Amino acid sequence: MSAKPPPKWMGHPLPDDVISDLTLVQLTWQERRIEHWIRFGRPAYERTLNRASRIVGFAPGTIFAFVRWAANGFGTVISRIDILRAVPIGAPYQTLPFVRPGGELLLKIQGWPKVERVLRMIDVIEALAIDPGDVSPDYWRHLHNRLTAGEDAHAYNWSQHRAWLKRRGVLQ
Repeated sequence: MSAKPPPKWMGHPLPDDVISDLTLVQLTWQERRIEHWIRFGRPAYERTLNRASRIVGFAPGTIFAFVRWAANGFGTVISRIDILRAVPIGAPYQTLPFVRPGGELLLKIQGWPKVERVLRMIDVIEALAIDPGDVSPDYWRHLHNRLTAGEDAHAYNWSQHRAWLKRRGVLQ
């Protein structure tokens, strides 16, 4: 009986050390062409595939921001930020390019002006000494809805964060 070949993802064999319940994200960096990066989140796994790409993995429940930007000879083709929560095996999820299997989509914004607004809101949260990965998922949904509607979003604050931490403690 022959050995089964290792599973592949994005054309690369998955390393043996990948934990099966992780949400995997392929990151690519080709200066001024393709730039995929994690803006925040705590990876539980990281593996460099080659000079231009690597895989990071997030444990179930982890919230992270995935930024994608691409350009061609005529300018920017895509600017996008997605804020997701990694899901456990068997839970429902939305699929996204470069994310396996997918995640619970909390925010999905396209277009550089709106992406830039989200990045500024993340900076404001970090200035409060709050890790954006610990922010209430409801806030990311609020931000998504307000920006999609062309409205200003409410700033996240310590009062909201304390309430979320208490609620999260009860839910666990």
